[in-house]
Amino acid sequence: MLNRVIQQFGLQVQSINEVEDSHSSTVYKCTLSNGENVFLKIPYTKLKCQREAEAYDILKGRISIPDMLGYWSGDEECPGAFLLSELKGKPLSVMATPLAAFQVGVLQAEMHTISPVAGKMLSAIQNEFADWSNFIEKQFYSFAEDVSLVLDAHLYQKSIEKFEKMKNQLPVPDGPSFVHMDFRPANIIVDDNRVSGLIDFESVRFGSTEMDFTKLYRDFLRFDSSLYNAYRDGYNSIRPLIDLESVLPFYRFMDAFNSIGWCKRRGIKKNTLFLEENVASLKKFIH
Repeated sequence: MLNRVIQQFGLQVQSINEVEDSHSSTVYKCTLSNGENVFLKIPYTKLKCQREAEAYDILKGRISIPDMLGYWSGDEECPGAFLLSELKGKPLSVMATPLAAFQVGVLQAEMHTISPVAGKMLSAIQNEFADWSNFIEKQFYSFAEDVSLVLDAHLYQKSIEKFEKMKNQLPVPDGPSFVHMDFRPANIIVDDNRVSGLIDFESVRFGSTEMDFTKLYRDFLRFDSSLYNAYRDGYNSIRPLIDLESVLPFYRFMDAFNSIGWCKRRGIKKNTLFLEENVASLKKFIH
């Protein structure tokens, strides 16, 4: 399939390497014969491919993203593929400075200012805001069967009970906004402590912002209060940040539960460490 995509875009490739930490697509970094670096991205499904294409159309000129150099809608064998420019830099890490954290806040807030356009029809990006509670429930229970095959019966039942109790305590949703759904350090590119841009849009929706902070907090913000404060200042410079303390406990619990189900689907052997981390987190949230 890779050779087919390379031919489709007419690329003269000098070297090619698969990118790690890409969960919804197969991504390759290609160095072309002229020395330029580009990325080939092949989403796992047609729906993810269509979402990404629509997201590029919505986000272009609004926030910093790679340039889409080419798009192939695929065929019976391939869901589709993107040819993308390289954003200079590396994924965000906990070694970043408060300046970078501030810019991450600005980036996310700018994305959250984007609302659905009346009359604009989208085939793949759903607007879930009006029925947000039901959307959350669907997300949670879509993984429940997988989770039940991993956890002991007592912990699984306690998790279901906790979800139902906490869901009813959530504040009024904030939106409708463009939400990334996978806003984590691996998808935020930073160069010399300046944010270059955001990548990976296979899971995006229009919905409530409250779900979009969980992975950034899990993998970045919780480790350093100076980064957290700088991020918050950056976000607030664009739009008011919701009270994260009122939503993070629920969404961190839900993230741990869903991640266990994700590991079961994608293969426990390949994701043992991530599974163990999330089972440990879930137990803390339950007790």
